[in-house]
Amino acid sequence: MKKILLSLSLAAGALATAPLQAQDGEALFSSKPCVACHTVDSQLVGPALKEVAARYAGQEGAVDILATSIKNGVSGKWGSAAMPPNAVTEEEARTLAEWVLSLQ
Repeated sequence: MKKILLSLSLAAGALATAPLQAQDGEALFSSKPCVACHTVDSQLVGPALKEVAARYAGQEGAVDILATSIKNGVSGKWGSAAMPPNAVTEEEARTLAEWVLSLQ
């Protein structure tokens, strides 16, 4: 009986994590300087986040690639405007990357 309850508890926790990560990503995005240059649906200074998600859709290692770009900055991938490095932790960069990729 304890094994069944433990299994059910773990399964419920795993299911609850995915929506929380999406909410966490959106809240994190809103709390960072990202919003000065990006929106979800349209190009501002940088590309729309849905456009970023579309470019990386199905690409192996997309979360890692995008998280590295978020943390360290990038230039030349989306035209002449450079994205500066962001003051985020590795975990925050990964959360942001996962959220952006979920916008497909």
